[in-house]
Amino acid sequence: MPRYEYRCRSCGDTFELSRPMAESAAPATCPVGHDDTVKLLSTVAVGGVAQSAGAPAAPGGGGCCGGGCCG
Repeated sequence: MPRYEYRCRSCGDTFELSRPMAESAAPATCPVGHDDTVKLLSTVAVGGVAQSAGAPAAPGGGGCCGGGCCG
């Protein structure tokens, strides 16, 4: 079940709730009991480079510039 992060506008508390995606926009009450909350936008960073099938792997290198120029 997805977890959503919310912030209470009354007390400033940030909290998470596990709920179905269909209920992600439903109002949430903070742990202290305030109803004035807002759902926060979460971002996920994914690193890496997609490589097409059959393409050769990028050559490995050393140092900051991938070759012998740094060292």
